[in-house]
Amino acid sequence: MRDLDLLLCISKHSSIHVNLTITTLRTRLARMLEPRAPRPDLRLEAVRKLRAAGIGAGVFAMPVLPGITDSEKDLDALARAARDVGAQWFAANVLFLMPSAQKQFLPFLDAKFPKLTRRYRELFGHSNYVPESYRQEISARVAALRKKYDLGVRPVEPAQASEVEPQLSLGLDFAPATRNPK
Repeated sequence: MRDLDLLLCISKHSSIHVNLTITTLRTRLARMLEPRAPRPDLRLEAVRKLRAAGIGAGVFAMPVLPGITDSEKDLDALARAARDVGAQWFAANVLFLMPSAQKQFLPFLDAKFPKLTRRYRELFGHSNYVPESYRQEISARVAALRKKYDLGVRPVEPAQASEVEPQLSLGLDFAPATRNPK
């Protein structure tokens, strides 16, 4: 919010929108997952303030963590909260884990969610992505929540009158040269 004046200045001349990532409304869990990030309630309040100022804003529930932030109840509460603060869109993607990220994330799971470690090793054992069926399940869940709470998929660019700029000349004459017959 410290940049609201700058965002408003930009919005006078350009299309602008802000996406805020909120993985969960559960404060303790959010602190565990993102220890240095603002609390979920503060992020939602930022969406409210941005919308009140006329800036397009939406919520990204990313990444969705299997067994941690993917329940229907949690995603529903997050979508409802997004709607309640005036978010224009709600989007989500499931976690993907590159091998380098697995080296950090799997020990975190061992320490904080030991019952999920085996499942994650199975989910990500052969790919950086969870199986397609799970991604489709979450996509369908999120699509239903968007419909339920009348939220968009992504930012909508406002229609702007296009200014037609004249084509600049390079100062070259491409007219066929006339020959001087002798």
